[in-house]
Amino acid sequence: MAALGWLTPRRRSATARSVLAGEAAAEAARNEAAQAEAEAEAEAQTPAQEDAAPAQADAPEFPVPGDAHAAAFFDLDNTVMQGAALFHFGRGLYKRKFFQRSELFRFAWQQTWFRLAGVEDPEHMQDVRESALSIVQGHRVSELMSIGEEIYDEYMADRIWPGTRALAQAHLDAGQKVWLVTAAPVETATIIARRLGLTGALGTVAESVDGVYTGKLVGEPLHGPAKAEAVRALAAAEGLDLARCAAYSDSHNDIPMLSLVGHPYAINPDTKLRKHARERDWRLRDYRTGRKAAKVGIPAAAGVGALAGGTAAAVALHRRRR
Repeated sequence: MAALGWLTPRRRSATARSVLAGEAAAEAARNEAAQAEAEAEAEAQTPAQEDAAPAQADAPEFPVPGDAHAAAFFDLDNTVMQGAALFHFGRGLYKRKFFQRSELFRFAWQQTWFRLAGVEDPEHMQDVRESALSIVQGHRVSELMSIGEEIYDEYMADRIWPGTRALAQAHLDAGQKVWLVTAAPVETATIIARRLGLTGALGTVAESVDGVYTGKLVGEPLHGPAKAEAVRALAAAEGLDLARCAAYSDSHNDIPMLSLVGHPYAINPDTKLRKHARERDWRLRDYRTGRKAAKVGIPAAAGVGALAGGTAAAVALHRRRR
């Protein structure tokens, strides 16, 4: 939770800082996922477990069931969640008097721009990042994690796109790991991933000493090329074949990440990503208006999710919140 917006002021190729940010995000994500898996295994050691339901004969060809070398990577803002998760987190911090009204107005303007334009504005996001680092400096990581859980319930749970949630569930049902990949702080992203039942999250890593935020980043924000570096590092550590993996995003800033995998998807795409996806025959789906994808070929699971995702995701979210 070490910042409310960390996006770089310009696009650029992978640098040493991008690689550092990516590797730090991958390490943090694997550590958190390993801990969650250990906790889940401990809870599973109970008697009288029900037999698993038989697999359906008409399972979709993709995601491929049982492919342990495949995984899915989902961008967060406007792909999984409506709007910017960090803005909603900022609202929660303001409610708890972490900063002044003038700073909330600045965050609100960034969010308004994001929703109207459909893209991240680098200057706005850079401004938010710098102010946010000073806000959390000196606070304990555990404190922000606890607050983050409350803020998710207050502002984020009802803003998950049911269609995208159904796509993620299709990968989980196929036995694949599903990761969020976002410029949001890794703590924020981890909370959202856990609430949605995903494997874990790759996010911007903030420096902390003895559990207290220093106000500095490890590397740079996980944005653009840094996202691709994080996915590459995680894939290497997990033994994944990127040609068999999928990635989902709404933003042209994530083209480096989308280009890494064999199954790239444009979800609620901005103008530049839509154009790029059409030129390369990538699959598209837009949940903002309910219209069907401009490009055919979405997996069967996505089609089902567009129709039944609202009900299924609502039930799943309700169960997890309980």
